[in-house]
Amino acid sequence: MARDDPPSILLVEDDRAIATVISAALEDEGFAIRHCFSIAERDAALAESAFAVMVTDVLLEDGDGIASLDAVRAAAPAMPVIVLSAQNTLDTAVRASDSEAFEYFPKPFDLDQLVQAVGKAAGATGRRAPEAGAAQGEAPGADGEGLPLVGRSPAMQGVYRMIARVLRNDLTVLVTGESGTGKELVAEAIHQLGSRATGPFVAVNTAAIPSDLIESELFGHEKGAFTGAIAQAIGKFEQANGGTLFLDEIGDMPAEAQTRLLRALQSGRIRRVGGRQEISVSVRIIAATNRDLVPLIEQGAFREDLYYRLNVVPIQLPPLRERREDIEVLTQHFLAQAVEDGLPRRRLTAEALALLETRAWRGNVRELRNVVYRLALMAQGEAIDAAAIAEIVGPEAAQAPAPLASAPASLADALDHWLARENPPDGLLHARAIAAFEKPLIEHALKRTRGNQLRAAKLLGINRNTLRKRIVELEIEPERFARSV
Repeated sequence: MARDDPPSILLVEDDRAIATVISAALEDEGFAIRHCFSIAERDAALAESAFAVMVTDVLLEDGDGIASLDAVRAAAPAMPVIVLSAQNTLDTAVRASDSEAFEYFPKPFDLDQLVQAVGKAAGATGRRAPEAGAAQGEAPGADGEGLPLVGRSPAMQGVYRMIARVLRNDLTVLVTGESGTGKELVAEAIHQLGSRATGPFVAVNTAAIPSDLIESELFGHEKGAFTGAIAQAIGKFEQANGGTLFLDEIGDMPAEAQTRLLRALQSGRIRRVGGRQEISVSVRIIAATNRDLVPLIEQGAFREDLYYRLNVVPIQLPPLRERREDIEVLTQHFLAQAVEDGLPRRRLTAEALALLETRAWRGNVRELRNVVYRLALMAQGEAIDAAAIAEIVGPEAAQAPAPLASAPASLADALDHWLARENPPDGLLHARAIAAFEKPLIEHALKRTRGNQLRAAKLLGINRNTLRKRIVELEIEPERFARSV
């Protein structure tokens, strides 16, 4: 490559539409693009030419884009690799991290961010070096089988990427989020997929322990240390030695215990209650809370220095209402779990799913799981329909959203006309209205974007895979809206 030649990018993507969009954006920034559809074409291109950066999809027509990176590194060891994937599971993010990818982008991705990442990678001196002690070997299955977290929404992608980035180090993590969002599952994922997986995982709910016993619970005690201490006891820190200690509801920890916890985190040493000898422990700390710790600090109820010691890597879990596109995959996951637990095999109708997707879910994913198990137990027949949802779960799932009254007059008039014609049963207004109005809404978005499904999905605020699925189910022909050439 001559000194003044533009940086050459190798794009490995078997979706022609996505490849066209990426190529156009990168060419606008002055890059030269070589596009390959398969691993075989990629390897041939690497044998012929040198490239500044490779951008690759994971699922290609002849193999796995991540699993085959050894051949890429053999041909171009200093070339940064950016990974794209529509799978959007925690496993994919972890595999991308383990493969030493320069960056990972779940689909649908922000095109501007991808272009910026390519520019940054093209200016890098070489591929990111592997971290010391990084675990080798195959990651769990590509569909995330066996992993504790479920969901492919954009809201969960940031969570997955943060988890992937802390697996090969021992930085302290603070997981925040409402009750029922899965904070302990995040801690388990970090432990199971990280470098301490062979060590113990010890969880303790600090809110469930009486304040006068929490220090003994955490640090242990010697015989005779207090009334009732009839024998020596090993605390959670020692039990977790070599592994991970998960401190749940850390915002409810008493002040004195906070002081001793801070000392243990700073020194890596503990002392049992009533003991004189300090004990060295090697423990990774993951803390969690559903409370906002900043006001507690201002009130003097939580130590500010402990907060900064715990909040090295913050991971914020979104409530279920902010990731409603995950309700379908979560529901299918829980239905399968229910069968494993001995309950009848069930399936949801489209209207039943639409009702679940409108529910407030104040208890988040935990509440959804309980509801799915209740439906699996009590529903009549294999199919769970909207009537079963209203009867078994309760009326909340059947409520129509309040903002309808303030909708534009044209939409309200159209809805009134539809209601007069269809006359849906009580409780099914929202689900039936979604089904009736979704097709023209998607068609309008495709018309506005001239058939570009990626832009249409972004306009609608949904995942591109969800849009593709609905296009097939609603028998929409996106080609009708494409720009004529």
